[in-house]
Parts: sequence; structure tokens; C-alpha cells
Amino acid sequence: MYNVNSKVATEFINDEEILSTLEYAKSNKNNKELINQILEKAKNCKGLSHKEAAVLLECELEEENEKIYKLAENIKKKFYGNRIVMFAPLYLSNYCVNGCVYCPYHHKNKHIARKQLSQEEIVKEVTALQDMGHKRLALETGEDPENCPIEYVLESIKTIYSIKHKNGAIRRVNVNIAATTVENYSKLKEAGIGTYILFQETYHKKAYEELHPTGPKHNYSYHTEAMDRAMEGGIDDVGIGVLFGLNLYRYDFVGLLMHAEHLEAAFGVGPHTISVPRIRPADDINPEDFTNAVPDEIFEKIVAILRVSVPYTGMIVSTRESQKTRKNLLHLGVSQISGASCTSVGGYAQKEKEEENSAQFDVNDNRTLDEVVNWLLDMNYIPSFCTACYREGRTGDRFMQLVKAGQIANCCQPNALMTLKEYLEDYASDDTINKGENLINKEVEKIPNEKVKSIVIEHLKDLHEGQRDFRF
Repeated sequence: MYNVNSKVATEFINDEEILSTLEYAKSNKNNKELINQILEKAKNCKGLSHKEAAVLLECELEEENEKIYKLAENIKKKFYGNRIVMFAPLYLSNYCVNGCVYCPYHHKNKHIARKQLSQEEIVKEVTALQDMGHKRLALETGEDPENCPIEYVLESIKTIYSIKHKNGAIRRVNVNIAATTVENYSKLKEAGIGTYILFQETYHKKAYEELHPTGPKHNYSYHTEAMDRAMEGGIDDVGIGVLFGLNLYRYDFVGLLMHAEHLEAAFGVGPHTISVPRIRPADDINPEDFTNAVPDEIFEKIVAILRVSVPYTGMIVSTRESQKTRKNLLHLGVSQISGASCTSVGGYAQKEKEEENSAQFDVNDNRTLDEVVNWLLDMNYIPSFCTACYREGRTGDRFMQLVKAGQIANCCQPNALMTLKEYLEDYASDDTINKGENLINKEVEKIPNEKVKSIVIEHLKDLHEGQRDFRF
């Protein structure tokens, strides 16, 4: 029985409810009256149900589809303006006891180089990331209780926050590790993590179990209920996502929204972020072995409908995607992107030799961080290195209340401009500096609160004179 408030995975992600939703959407795919009713509701920026979103995904009417894209762009601007948050992944270890058939870290893969960073190597990696200008990291590990226990992750987080190099500092560490216990989530919270991120891969239970034939990750319920335990452990910013291409995209699209609805219903806080990765080539992995590939056109529509369905949620697209795809997705709803990413263990400080490959997947966008920042500036986006909300305690329901009320922009726009100024002062190329300064000058004038505007102008001068880390 479907129950959005239940803490049981098969009840809040209910197979019968998903299949019923897909049938309903299919039977109404060209119901123009219903589709326009749904779009009118979406304009209120209160979100859509999984059933309503599924109807939009099935819609074949060209005029209505254009309305979906336009609405997604408008909602994105309303909640996030033209800010794009920057981050980078940091792989600590690729030891893994699971048998996931789509991931090169699976334990049967004997020719991938297995590595775990020492604390000294973490210092080198983080220093290299700081030298690029990064302020926000997402920690990644395989699942191996012996080679990568929770104590190692906690020590690594402590090390990362302690590293101060020139004007560099990592101000927010998000964590993407395997499903764990309430006790361990409490430890992560105490360590000062930002968002806990865990991808479901697929919400289809049978497909999930086949894709994860061995190891702890085989347990569908334990994995799917991880966010509930994270919330119970005190982590109020969580990030969900599926790996598109593993299963039928319609099913996972509905499951993803049902998961968001469950978190909102059970804890009063929906997901802080939703990620939309697509499967990529990797060592021992060929995407062509998976027959559910999602074409670009459908992928872009998925992102647009997610934006109108969960308008308050940050949306992430990584360097798995090409520059062209990322550009299209930025207009439709994405608010966070990675830059200059390396998916190898220890690949920032020193480039890996081909025979020592430890990467989780191939990167599709290989540009430097400065090139990505420059590109965003060309499109009049503000590359933001802001971590203020997390550090000011604006997390969980406090963050969501401000977002839903449309008030978070009063903090975000000034903070984005000041962190961009930091980047320009410390790391940018001359061309990026020129473009960035021009954008800052234009955007400062758009700050509606005169008091805030005057403070920002003063802090921009302070930043130029060598001071750092201002925030609202």
C-alpha cells in the first residue's frame, strides 16, 4: 500500500503507485486541458505531485512542451536568479565490497588500481583544489568497512577543514558515501558536513537487486531508507538522485519525485539537492551494455519538469555531461555544476598514468575551472563559490522556509558576488577578471536593498585590498 509518510521503502516508493501513475500519464499525454491545468498550478511555484509531473513528461503537444521549458526557466530565475554554484568531487578511496554491475569499483574488477588517500595525500589534493579556487567539495568513496571505515571518513573531513593554503579554504564538505547507520550519520553531522548525498541508482526494486547482486548495497530497503536515517541522525540537508540509463527513465523519474515527497511529508524538509547523472563509459563498463539510455531531448525535458515540480531544490549536473548539454540544462533548471573534476583517487595533485587508472567514470567536460567560470560569465551567469547558508545555520527547514518564501535571494545574490570577487582576486586569468568585474558592476546595481548594496560595495573594496570571507 502506498503511504508517503511511511518509513518503509516499499510503501513510500510503491511499485503499484508508480505503475498506476505511468498508466495515468500515458492515457492523458495529449489531454491539453489537463496539461494546462497542471502548468497553471506549477506557476504558483508550490511544486507538482509525481502524478502531475508524469503527465507533463508524457506530453507530446509541441506548444505545451514549449510552455514547460519556458516555465522551468522562469522558476529557475525566480528561485536562483542567474547564480550557478561551483563544486568539485574528491575521491578518497575506491576500495569496494559491492558487486554493482555498472561501476568499475565493483569488487570483481581486478585490473583497476585500488587506492586510498592518506591524510598527507589529502592535504596535497585539497591544496591543488584550493589553488584552482574551489571552496566546496563532494567527498566520494567506495563501500568497504575494512579499507574505508567511517573513522577514516571523519578524520579526512577534519583534515580537509584544517587546510589553509594562501587565501584558500574549503568551507563546505558534502559527503557521498554508502548508506549507513543513524549513529554514523550523527557522527557525520558532528564533523560539520554540508549535504549528505546518496544516489538511488534505480527505484525499481527488482532491477535494483539485479544491478547490485552482491554486497551490502544489494539490500534495497536499507539503501532506500538511508535518507530517513540521515535525517534521524541530525543531517537536515540531503541530496538524492538516480543514475539515468540503468532502468526505464519514466519509472525512476516518478520514484525520484515520490522520494522527495516522502522526505517533505515525513520530515518537513524536501531534498536539498537532486542530481541527474547519466551512465558514462568507465574501466570494465560499457554503457552500451545497458539498453535504457536516455537521449538528450528527453534528458532536458526531465530536468525541466523536475524544476517545476520541486522548485525549491538545488539541481546538480556534473562533468559527466558535455559542455553543450550542460549549457542547455543551465537554462532549464540546473543550479550547481562541477568544474575541473577528476574522478580518480589522487588525480588533482598529480595526473595518473594510464596503467594506474582509478577513475570511477570518464569525464565529458575536461575544461579547467577558470575556463568554466569564463564560460558562465559569457552567458551572464554568476559563478558562485558561496557556502554562507551552511555556515550561518540556514539549513534544513530554515533554508527551505526562506527559499519557499522567495527570501533566500536576498542573501544569495550578494554572497555570490563577493565569492566571485574572491575568485577573481586570487585565481582568475586576465580575461576572466575583466568579464567578472564587468558582471559584478552590473549585478551590484540590481541589489534592491540599498543598505545591503552599500555593504556589498564596501566589502568588494575590502576584498580587493586583501581581506577575505565576507557573507550575509
